[in-house]
Amino acid sequence: MAKATINKDELVTLFSQIGLESSKAKETTNNATLSNNLQDIIKEAGVEGGCEKSVGLLLYTLATKYPANAMRHRVTLCDYIAKKKSVTSINLQACLDYLRRTANEELNVQEFEQTCGVGVVITREQVAQAVADYINKNKNDLLEKRYQFNIGGILMEIKNTLKWANAKDIKEEVDAAILSLLGPKTDADKAPPVKQVKPATTTAAPTTTTTSGDASPVIPSELKPAKEEIKFPDPSDNIQNTPKLLADHLKATGGKIVTRFPPEPNGYLHIGHAKAMHLNFGYAKKNGGKCYLRFDDTNPEKENQEYIDSIIDSVKWLGHEPCEITYSSTHFDTLYEMANELIRRGYAYVCHQTASEISEGREKMTDSPYRNRSVEENLKLFEDMRLGKFEEGKAILRMKGDMKHPNPCMRDLIAYRIKYHHHPMSGDKWCIYPSYDYTHCLVDSIENITHSLCTLEFEIRRLTYNWLIDVLGLYRPVVWEYARLNLTHTVLSKRKIITLVQNKIVNGWDDPRLSTLNAFRRKGYTPEAINLLCETIGVTRTNGTTISYELLELCGRQDLDGKATRAMAVFDPIKVVITNYPEDKSEEIDAPNIPSKPEKGTHKIDFSRIVYIERSDFRMEDNKDFFGLAPGKEILLKYAYNIKCEKVIQDADGKVTELHVTYDKDNTSKKLKTIHWVSSVAGTEPMKAEVRLYEHLFKDSEIGDDWLNNINPNSLTVIPNAFIDKTVLGSKEYDRYQFERVGYFVVDKDTTSDKLVFNRTVSLKENKEKSKSRN
Repeated sequence: MAKATINKDELVTLFSQIGLESSKAKETTNNATLSNNLQDIIKEAGVEGGCEKSVGLLLYTLATKYPANAMRHRVTLCDYIAKKKSVTSINLQACLDYLRRTANEELNVQEFEQTCGVGVVITREQVAQAVADYINKNKNDLLEKRYQFNIGGILMEIKNTLKWANAKDIKEEVDAAILSLLGPKTDADKAPPVKQVKPATTTAAPTTTTTSGDASPVIPSELKPAKEEIKFPDPSDNIQNTPKLLADHLKATGGKIVTRFPPEPNGYLHIGHAKAMHLNFGYAKKNGGKCYLRFDDTNPEKENQEYIDSIIDSVKWLGHEPCEITYSSTHFDTLYEMANELIRRGYAYVCHQTASEISEGREKMTDSPYRNRSVEENLKLFEDMRLGKFEEGKAILRMKGDMKHPNPCMRDLIAYRIKYHHHPMSGDKWCIYPSYDYTHCLVDSIENITHSLCTLEFEIRRLTYNWLIDVLGLYRPVVWEYARLNLTHTVLSKRKIITLVQNKIVNGWDDPRLSTLNAFRRKGYTPEAINLLCETIGVTRTNGTTISYELLELCGRQDLDGKATRAMAVFDPIKVVITNYPEDKSEEIDAPNIPSKPEKGTHKIDFSRIVYIERSDFRMEDNKDFFGLAPGKEILLKYAYNIKCEKVIQDADGKVTELHVTYDKDNTSKKLKTIHWVSSVAGTEPMKAEVRLYEHLFKDSEIGDDWLNNINPNSLTVIPNAFIDKTVLGSKEYDRYQFERVGYFVVDKDTTSDKLVFNRTVSLKENKEKSKSRN
């Protein structure tokens, strides 16, 4: 072809003649696929000698966005753009969508022109009349709200009545009409709107409310994430390649929303999966639909029943109820038949290249030497693969996409590979297994999923997803990608977590310093706290956003504040002797279970002559900002009595070992500073417990490439014999407490009949002055 002999300078000239800026023309020549596409389109449009810039820019858009499955219609669209000039920037995308949907059919010209607004011209006068009609209809509302109205809503409503109007014309006419009605903005108009406090209602964002019902946390501005209002299309608006596909789908689903949460059973779920569950289960529930828990179990080497059981347990723990638990492996027979059909349609072939050869070919955009085998030969070889006639790695089935496509996911991805491994669900029935790229979209279609929601790293695969479904003539779900959840000071990568576990940097997949859901559960976070985090951050398409770990802690405190029974614990005790309290006397003090909720009742704690306080709550020299005890100072033992320090006993090194105090049983002095304490029945020592204080696993908020050298050596502090009051007697795993003035804690699974073990979930939020006084 002539284009093969054109040098770069000539290409720059050719592209400049259709209106590309010189820099853009040069940039285009550096992309071989795009350059070739644009040359072909210029020739098809008959504008080798140049054209108007508006036409040239549309042709350039075709070179970048034209659907690969509709090449037979491209010349026709070029004709509409360059010669008839009835396709413009306003309706070009509608044309591309229509041709992609009808790629395998003869072009119905009348339907194409009507559906895509071909040749439709909306005059400025028509736009002005539509704006005037809207203003008259909504005049009173606009006068009331003045410039606090939603301009986006107005523009959208008018655009819906004039689908093929120029958006710029609409905006200019609306601005002029509003100015004429309201006049220039006043100082009052420029003031920020007063926020209305409304009861919680459902919003446009697809989320599910699974919190305890308390108010949403007050989030400091530095922690508040950006949220977007998201609306997905209705199932009936998801136009298919044929009307019958949509009709059959709607008949099967009743027009309801159908989503899925599709983990691979090759590891334990982490906090990122919680966001995926919150979106998929929440969106379906909110809209009266249903959500599958589907295991994408296509790689038997890495999957086992332990992971399946753990995932089911985590989904249940977070409060989600799948309509059904399904497995991709259930459809292996159907997927195999679809692969044969793909071969028969000329869209798949058996390849014997090695992994490195495939990688090189895809990088250099060169065809496999086996790409052009006959349909009959490919069917026979694929059957031989199924019968086990090849060794692993000696034969694969590849999808025949477009090896010259700018999107690498279109360059003949693997559909099936040979693996002689036992599968946890299908056993030894198969020795060939479908790939994720082949399986995921097809099972979405088989299960009549309406909205296939996944994280942004899969956005590049959307083209392959739609292409495979379209060439097989199947129902195609809406695909929508969102930003994954990333947390500071931790890793979500399965590979990195495995490294941490195998190198014994952490103690298993549920180590409370990790990001797995089992780890957060063991650390004491509730499902309500995790769901509150997901609800707070919402859904966004802004990639690379990392949520502060402190926001999770804020959600934890918000949830636990009204749930955790109060108790008192002392980690670094100083013995305090109340000299005017009888030696053999003991009493029980009433303490509220949850001070803000009197209806939750009270519990009793022991008090006697000997009590223990935190070492950090005593100083030899007092100051006005210090909350604790000092020589000659009187403070209140919380829920008990005022005490005054009369004597300090120190060892040879000057370390305080004992305090002698007197108490005032009438608590004469009021408004004293208050500290916590632990005591016991006279003549006995308080009960002891092991307390594990967890900090961030990594020193820096952003982990970086050198992540193993970023490990925090002080991420775990163990206090083997903390004193604790009897409130916690008989506690079992996952029982939660607030240790007053310290933080929230949970009973760990390592607890025995002889000793309780507690993990710190999150510290209490303290103001700067109080934090300063306790340092």
